[in-house]
Amino acid sequence: MARETARRAAAAEPITSPHDGAPAPARARVTAAVDELAGDLRDLSHDLHAHPETTFTEHRSAAALAGLLARHGITAEVGVHGLETALRARAGNGRGPTVAVLAEYDALPGIGHACGHNVIGTAATGAFLALARLLAGPDAPDGTVLLLGTPAEEGGGGKETMARDGAFDGVDAAVMLHPFAHDIADHPFLGRRQLEVTYHGVAAHAAAQPHMGRNALDAVVMGYQGVAMLRQHLPGTDRVHGIVVDGGQAPNVVPERAAARYYLRSPDPETLRDLTDRVQAIAVAAAAMTGCGYTLQWDPKPAYLPIRHNRTLAARWAVHQEGRGRRVLPRGVVPETETGSTDLGNVSLRVPSIHPMIGIAEPGTALHTTGFAEAAGGPAGDRAVLDGAAGLALVVADLLHDDGLRAAVAAEFAEAGGPVDVPSYFDGP
Repeated sequence: MARETARRAAAAEPITSPHDGAPAPARARVTAAVDELAGDLRDLSHDLHAHPETTFTEHRSAAALAGLLARHGITAEVGVHGLETALRARAGNGRGPTVAVLAEYDALPGIGHACGHNVIGTAATGAFLALARLLAGPDAPDGTVLLLGTPAEEGGGGKETMARDGAFDGVDAAVMLHPFAHDIADHPFLGRRQLEVTYHGVAAHAAAQPHMGRNALDAVVMGYQGVAMLRQHLPGTDRVHGIVVDGGQAPNVVPERAAARYYLRSPDPETLRDLTDRVQAIAVAAAAMTGCGYTLQWDPKPAYLPIRHNRTLAARWAVHQEGRGRRVLPRGVVPETETGSTDLGNVSLRVPSIHPMIGIAEPGTALHTTGFAEAAGGPAGDRAVLDGAAGLALVVADLLHDDGLRAAVAAEFAEAGGPVDVPSYFDGP
């Protein structure tokens, strides 16, 4: 895989854009602002990295972002859109387009910022501060820029909670980045659903009266084996993985209750819905085969839908990153099976969005490892903060200045199906 990826990368054509974007003076003001903020941004990234906070507990992290904004004259609201650790700040004149820059800052239990969210949150904050200067300066374009601090990407679905509270109402586009082992314009991320299935059997003495029982653990085992056999017939992009969360209490008692938890992943909303139906059929059949009852709990936390990348906008990111000395790869160079899920997918089905990957680690370094955590807090992470802040700010500046770009971004989004009613998506056929 490494050799083939390197071969494809060497042969990949540079990503170009037919749009002019922001005029040169505006671009220069943005990049100069990021350069001036470099020390503050490195300090913030290191501070977040040194004090990791997990899903929905990011009080110190949100306060750190708000503190940096305050030192630069911008008041941020913390505790917005239904979440105590969400953040919102605003710059601009309220006329024209509105663009949201998204900041993540939650970490992983036990391993800290092994997904590099300190880089994400800091780069977004730097981009917002640079754009705030642009919008307050001479010849400022019409437009509004929001900084949205979005908690709990690591499994909590914070963006979906915020979206349902109106965080993206009136927003014309959303931009963010994610650290990785490569620079990629539009790497796919899978949608993800969660299923917890609980089987209800009949307890009995496993030696003296097993015939009186109905074994709930047998139902879990049958369901797990059914999922294992299903994998042979799934597309290579789909994933189902699960664990047993309750297998009974004692070997000499026929388990009257047992439960399993599954994650289902697929690259398109339609195929994720199909995968949902197939796994649910297996779960129900396992109950019938063992004479047990069952309860199914889908998505105790919000489902993550796949990302719909706006490639028109992602091309502007690639162009600007080339100016920072980075070579951004197109989709398909890095194996698309090397991916996970993110709640940015839910946003991308509401408004045009980008989620480019920015390289901070050597190829082959996996996310959610100690090696990636070290990279996120080291020199490569620091460089990504500044390159990322400049890149996001320049993409937003392009949107605010270039009517043709905005029209092309909107047209691509409409052609892809337009906005999706995310909360009710899995309620339909």
